[in-house]
Amino acid sequence: QVQLVESGGGLVHAGGSLRLSCAISGRTFNSHAMGWLRQAPGKEREFVAAISWNGGNTKYSESVQGRFTISRDNAKNMVYLQMNDLKPEDTGIYHCAEDARVGTWGPIFDWASWGQGTQVTVSS
Repeated sequence: QVQLVESGGGLVHAGGSLRLSCAISGRTFNSHAMGWLRQAPGKEREFVAAISWNGGNTKYSESVQGRFTISRDNAKNMVYLQMNDLKPEDTGIYHCAEDARVGTWGPIFDWASWGQGTQVTVSS
């Protein structure tokens, strides 16, 4: 059973930056794609970014493309999300997730394991 723990959220003004971290434990995770998803108040959970098991491929939603960067450090069992030029519409709870499939990369993902999330609030 894998455990995912997010950190790094907070309150920031529009235009600011935050770096989210996800610590993975419980078993080896470096053969799975990892992702970040977010949920705003009153809205469905939405995809933000994903990274392949070896970090060679990334994918972003249109709304964050060019502003957010996903990365991973398999030696440290960590996944990161660098968020720049934040906007009020980026506000939400950000969850780290693991694709259930081993050694694959999209085009769809099976986000089977989730963390509790970290709150990001962007003020205007």
